[in-house]
Amino acid sequence: MHAITIPEPGGPESLVWAEVPDPQPGEGEVLVEVAASAVNRADIMQRQGFYDPPPGASPYPGLECSGRVAALGPGVSGWAVGEEVCALLSGGGYAEKVVVPAGQLLPVPQGVDLKGAAALPEVVCTVWSNVFMVAHLRPGEMLLVHGGSSGIGTMAIQLAKAVGAKVAVTAGTKEKLERCAELGADVLINYRDQDFVAEVKDATGGAGADVILDNMGAKYLDRNVQALAVNGRLAIIGMQGGRKGELNIGTLLAKRAAVSATSLRARPLEEKAAIVAAVREHVWPLFAGGHVRPVVDREMPMSEAAEGHRVVEESGHIGKVLLVAP
Repeated sequence: MHAITIPEPGGPESLVWAEVPDPQPGEGEVLVEVAASAVNRADIMQRQGFYDPPPGASPYPGLECSGRVAALGPGVSGWAVGEEVCALLSGGGYAEKVVVPAGQLLPVPQGVDLKGAAALPEVVCTVWSNVFMVAHLRPGEMLLVHGGSSGIGTMAIQLAKAVGAKVAVTAGTKEKLERCAELGADVLINYRDQDFVAEVKDATGGAGADVILDNMGAKYLDRNVQALAVNGRLAIIGMQGGRKGELNIGTLLAKRAAVSATSLRARPLEEKAAIVAAVREHVWPLFAGGHVRPVVDREMPMSEAAEGHRVVEESGHIGKVLLVAP
């Protein structure tokens, strides 16, 4: 088979479409013939040499894919060869075939085509596990999403609205904010010329956001805590704004607020399987009802993954960039 390899860390040009050995499914694993994968920030960090795959994972980038079941490993039941699926991966999605633990497989949801399903596993599992399983967003509460036009952001808007929450988003252009509004965002904040703390406070009568989903990390830490409501919950899922920030414990205590930080890729198999099972139970029916849909900016051949990385690094996209297998 062919896969995108990274002979040496570096820029997008370091991604090489090369012939590699076919993977073989082991105990409890399923072999998937890949239809498409999607570009995530974690893939870019891996390409740059900053985010190695977990031990035992595929060395190729790609944290999600869609495709068809090609073979079942020993001990696997509940899946059939030829079935259309999508999968949460620890790596290996940028390839013609990938091996997946059976607990991380999902059927392609009703109303979504096979390629489009590649845009779902990583973002849906990230949003559901953080916003709902950890931060416990409830109907009527306010969710603030940083990077509302990203893959994570576009999914967070839709899921929050589907459960009856209100949503505020930050983005850097009028076009991106308009797309967020089309998905249901109630409060639109251009972070280039507006203060999100002031805007969220104004939109909530001074109360603040009940839940904040943050991809920036250190740069926004203090302001995020300022923007939280009493009993608010800050969920940090990225470090685009740096690793080290100063946290005012006094403000946190006064608000009886909580800060959590999670990653998905390195979690134990049983934790990932539990998240995937929760997503299948709670989120997949929303696709069938038309309440949620994947947001895809563009598709390109998987062999041109370098261009996909350039698009995502320039942040000119809205939603997900898909890499389509031959």
